[in-house]
Amino acid sequence: MKNYGQIKTIKSLRETKYKEKGSLFIGKVFPISSAEECEKTLAGIKKEYYDATHHCYAYKLTGGTLKYSDDGEPNGTAGIRILNAIEHFELSGVMSVVIRYFGGVKLGVGPLGKAYYYSAFQTLEAADIVIKRPYKKISITVDFNLLSRVHRILSDYKAIIDKTSYDSNVNFIFFAEIESIDSIEKELVGISKGGINFTKPEDVEYL
Repeated sequence: MKNYGQIKTIKSLRETKYKEKGSLFIGKVFPISSAEECEKTLAGIKKEYYDATHHCYAYKLTGGTLKYSDDGEPNGTAGIRILNAIEHFELSGVMSVVIRYFGGVKLGVGPLGKAYYYSAFQTLEAADIVIKRPYKKISITVDFNLLSRVHRILSDYKAIIDKTSYDSNVNFIFFAEIESIDSIEKELVGISKGGINFTKPEDVEYL
């Protein structure tokens, strides 16, 4: 089984502004979970800041996938610098965008790269950084007479119950830390003498 560890990410949107020789740099950072979400967020930013000169960005997903763009700035001056700021804080599940309004004075490759890095850095520094652990969403179906014992087992392993529904049996949907899933399954199989439907998806979520 793949070894998943905890991650550092941000709690919510953060924005800062920075000026350098007339140019305005607007830094934004977002918690994100997929490349599709990044593209949608970027499209919204380009629509909101339609008159900006550049919309440069970088993102790093929880699985390690990353992407960055200079959006017309000289190669290596923007996207990679924004990514460097993300990696400085050892973050993932994060997208950082720096919007530039050109102020009429060319900064030069070195100062321009520093401006993009600083804009992203100060935005990330201002963000609320949180640590999240890997969970899987589990679905189980058990008999009514096992209800209290199931609750006790889930509580013992600090599982997070997402939904409970009642039919001829009881269906639980809950989040469990990956390292505790096998133990939870073993105990549930034990109290039900094997009469339990236990579904474990492959997808990992960080909570």
